[in-house]
Amino acid sequence: MSNPRADIFDENTDDLDLDGFEPKKHDKSTKPINTREQVRAVTEANKFTSRSATPSKPRRRIYRTGRNVQLNIKANRTTVETFYRIADQQGWVLGETLERALEVLDRSLKSNTE
Repeated sequence: MSNPRADIFDENTDDLDLDGFEPKKHDKSTKPINTREQVRAVTEANKFTSRSATPSKPRRRIYRTGRNVQLNIKANRTTVETFYRIADQQGWVLGETLERALEVLDRSLKSNTE
């Protein structure tokens, strides 16, 4: 069996035998050189998916409208995309889009109860 491990807390290092220790030698001639194209070809062939972020930044929306109360809500992706699409198509800021949608909903609910 081999020698037991040296105790790192042992202050007596006189009996530590490092004669058989030497770093591994690397032979660069046997190591394959992989280019980005080779790596990309292998990953695509094995159907690895990229972890790169998709550049889908929403348009920055800064307007001075006097609306100064924030409303945070949770909605599904389709609802949020529809909301933004309507606002963009009409050229409305998000607060205005919400106000108009609530006016229509309020009128609809009032007419249903009458």
